[in-house]
Amino acid sequence: MKIILTQEVSGLGTPGDIVEVKDGFGRNYLLPQGFAIGWTKGAEKQVTSIKRARSAREIRDLGHAKEVKAQLEALKVSMSARAGTGGRLFGSVTPTEVQQAVKAAGGPDLDKRRIELPGHIKSVGQYTVSVRLHTDVTANFTLNVVASK
Repeated sequence: MKIILTQEVSGLGTPGDIVEVKDGFGRNYLLPQGFAIGWTKGAEKQVTSIKRARSAREIRDLGHAKEVKAQLEALKVSMSARAGTGGRLFGSVTPTEVQQAVKAAGGPDLDKRRIELPGHIKSVGQYTVSVRLHTDVTANFTLNVVASK
């Protein structure tokens, strides 16, 4: 089955890529989740608009990715979450919450799909978070999770 990706799918491609996938994977997962649209000649014309939108929010090049990496690694990112006694959180920290904490700390606006957490963050403490900025550049920064009052 030939499809056009509308969002980044790990291991498959980036928005605007035309890829060939197994029928079941495309029909049962990619299309219903909105990660892709079916390939047609008319839809192929939409690829240019998808790629234009992607380039607007994407890291421009390797040099820009290195600048953002330096900026991220210099940040002190801290976030508060509701926690019970003993420092155990009610729920866990999500990539969206990390994205908002980086933005609040004065960092760049990150794509939440590129944030990689070190497993499930379910207690207060310090964690090392990775962000895939470019195929060759990955930034690591320390996230300090504190209990909210």
